[in-house]
Amino acid sequence: MQEVSQTTLPIVEMAKGNEEFRQVLWTGKNTQLVLMAIPAGGEIGGEVHEGHDQLLYFVEGEGEATIGDTKAAVQSGDVSIVPSGSFHNFRNTGTVMLKLYTTYCPPEHAPGTEHETKNEADADE
Repeated sequence: MQEVSQTTLPIVEMAKGNEEFRQVLWTGKNTQLVLMAIPAGGEIGGEVHEGHDQLLYFVEGEGEATIGDTKAAVQSGDVSIVPSGSFHNFRNTGTVMLKLYTTYCPPEHAPGTEHETKNEADADE
């Protein structure tokens, strides 16, 4: 999918329909909007973004968020806040895809980035 140019999107519907591990929807000068889908038993993978704040908005499924030393259950309707420099990981603890959209401030990935799977994303990094 090519990056969108509209300024208003049905983001929850788009996130629920997404089957790719990572799909960059829009990249601006200071912010980036990305869809993610984590398969049952999968995870995003532990990481730290220096100089990038991240917000993750969950729309479907169940998981566990680890941010710094804190672990918490996440589900549809929750948002996780990851300040710059914080270790974080998100695991799918349910039986269906954990679906979400996330914002990076400033952008983290190249515009138009798409990864069908975590393995593909890891190979690209």
